[in-house]
Amino acid sequence: MSVGIITGMQSEAKLLDGLGFIVVAGGGHPDPTRRKAEALVAGGVTALVSFGIAGALDPEMEPGDLIIADEVVLADGRRLPCDQSWRQRALQRVSAQGGTIAGRSAAAATRAEKGALFDETGAVAIDMESHHVAEVALQHGLPFLIIRAIADTADDALPEAALKGLNEEGRPAIGAVLLSLLMKPWQLPGLIRVALRSRTAMSALLRGRAALL
Repeated sequence: MSVGIITGMQSEAKLLDGLGFIVVAGGGHPDPTRRKAEALVAGGVTALVSFGIAGALDPEMEPGDLIIADEVVLADGRRLPCDQSWRQRALQRVSAQGGTIAGRSAAAATRAEKGALFDETGAVAIDMESHHVAEVALQHGLPFLIIRAIADTADDALPEAALKGLNEEGRPAIGAVLLSLLMKPWQLPGLIRVALRSRTAMSALLRGRAALL
């Protein structure tokens, strides 16, 4: 297979340096993410992967838990299964959990939002790229895989500054984050927690590279 990989962040993409894959970051923005996934297909890839960190919906999930998902559930309720033979091969290479990923174009920022989404979907985690990857793969009849590592837990509320997010190239919107922090400095402890838990998730993702080898 010629594999194309879609991440949210450039830092996630860099974890895959040297492995010979074509990797793009979309910053969690719907249109750029879909365009980049389509461009990978137009360029000749024959399989797609969604790779990156995720927010837990299941209260049992902890920072650093690695997921190789069974399926992604879209906002309209459709459930798109990952390629099961590819998934089984990946699980032979690395220890990871299964489950459903909720693909959404906006973060679940509060405990209440996460709880409601968990009750609605049964998904173990949420991310902002997997649904786009799955839809593009389905449109072109290609297999896809989802590899995600948990950052924030189901009980964590994300501070507003953390939601300022990324540009369309997957790089931090530092100015917007700093402005939010300047306006509401009490966000700092929550922002530090997000950074520490994201670091834990990135370490798990580094281990998860083995699933693609």
